[in-house]
Amino acid sequence: MRIDFLKNYYTFLLVFLLFFLNVNAQNKTIHNDQFWETIDGQPIYSQGGGIFKFKDPKTGELKYYWYGAYYKEAELYRNDPSQTYTQDHFVAVTCYSSSDLINWTFEDHVFERTEALKHDQGTRWMGRLGVLYIPEMKKYAMLIQHNAGVLIALSDSPTGTFKWHRKLDMTDRIGTPNTGDQSVFTDYELGKSYLVYSYGQGRNKIYLSEIGVKNGEVDLLDCTEIFRGKGREGNCMFKYNGKYYVFASNLYGWDSSYAYYLVSDHIKGPYLPTNNMLVTPGSIDDYAHITQTGFFVNVKGGETETVIYCGDRWSNFAGNGLGYNQWVPLSFQEEVPYFNSLNSWMLDENTGVWQVSEDNNYIKNPSFEADRKAIPSSVKPIQEQLKGWIAKVYQGNTIVIGQKESPQLNYFNTTEDRKYVIGEKSLNIEDNVAFERQVYQIVTSTPFVDLKDGRYTLMAKVKSNSRFKNLEMYADSAGLQQKAVISDNDGDWHTVIIENIIIKKAKVEIGFYAKGSPGASAQIDDVSLIKMK
Repeated sequence: MRIDFLKNYYTFLLVFLLFFLNVNAQNKTIHNDQFWETIDGQPIYSQGGGIFKFKDPKTGELKYYWYGAYYKEAELYRNDPSQTYTQDHFVAVTCYSSSDLINWTFEDHVFERTEALKHDQGTRWMGRLGVLYIPEMKKYAMLIQHNAGVLIALSDSPTGTFKWHRKLDMTDRIGTPNTGDQSVFTDYELGKSYLVYSYGQGRNKIYLSEIGVKNGEVDLLDCTEIFRGKGREGNCMFKYNGKYYVFASNLYGWDSSYAYYLVSDHIKGPYLPTNNMLVTPGSIDDYAHITQTGFFVNVKGGETETVIYCGDRWSNFAGNGLGYNQWVPLSFQEEVPYFNSLNSWMLDENTGVWQVSEDNNYIKNPSFEADRKAIPSSVKPIQEQLKGWIAKVYQGNTIVIGQKESPQLNYFNTTEDRKYVIGEKSLNIEDNVAFERQVYQIVTSTPFVDLKDGRYTLMAKVKSNSRFKNLEMYADSAGLQQKAVISDNDGDWHTVIIENIIIKKAKVEIGFYAKGSPGASAQIDDVSLIKMK
């Protein structure tokens, strides 16, 4: 009797533990603002690509396959983020596989630069790519920008070696030989794939072409113009709740921008508002979590469907933070997408449900990397304040666009600075006259992310000189202010912390107050506000 009881008890315990481990295995964290690794700790190098669902050639299991460009500069920047690189040297297209979109396994370099050199010794730029399955040929096709054209490579397997098939000159279709950024979108419900791309010069038009077979070769079967207006790049799309969404970014090179979108009931349009892309709500305060639009992944779980925005952060070429891939979940208010700018969140691929992680940093633009120019800026984008932050001048020179006496709100970090802080820029508080200034950010709940009441820790890195009468970091919630006086003034970077900040009514103002003599100078970087456990 005792033995049977123990057998039943341990059986129950084993089942419970397996259930517990399985539940926890399905809730994993996607942590942005850092360099990502595979499950065996190897660096993930994948930029300007896409994720597609194919059957594993060995097991027949449907899996996610992530393809992207590997540039030599990505490796160099990861090893030493104090350096930004001006050139791009393509190494290969990488392929990673996953069953949950979080734990990735490196498969192979599926297209090497040497393969392109066999057919074009002048090969330089390669990127902006996607992969689809061609049932008529029983082949997998990769479409990738190659110099001034679109290269198509074929493979027998999603993880196999892709070989040069042909190269498309787009002149007869759109008037330029090249596409101005592109991605591959697969409509799994219709079983069709499309190339989404813009006009090669000025990029003021966006096109959509179905990918198929013509005369025994992989080709673009048609060409539909779906947008004509301001220049756009980073073209990509997804389907949600029966509607098609086309996204794109501004022409800011390697730097980040708002995420713009159009929506349609039909794949070929019309896309509305006609020729007037809208800014995605939630992407404004930090230029879409300091990214350029890249691609999307739909997670259709047992409870709900989540669309993941997969943004490219070209930090190796822009120096704008850590990590090359910043993924956030979208929410929807009817047909309007909402960008949830999160530093850390959890996804259950089985259910499709996402939630904010406990270690999420609620500060927007925390390392002051969103702004590509010295602010205030009189050149595009014309801008008076730092993204996500408000600077108030009580005494001293006022902030005026184009005025020589106006204080500069951001500081361009030196190579030495970047050994201690993240990215090319930091907050700048200084003036050549006596001044009093406050720089702050109001953190509150959004329509889809709650700022929960509780205790938080505010942290920042600061360096300053000795000409301040008062320099402090503060947090103010529900009338209760907590502050830390910044007294280190030796010109080195120091970490300033305020613990046990009590946030009530889902709102807090955090910031920095400064009162300085002429020549007082402080730089602030890497601000975080994280809930205490």
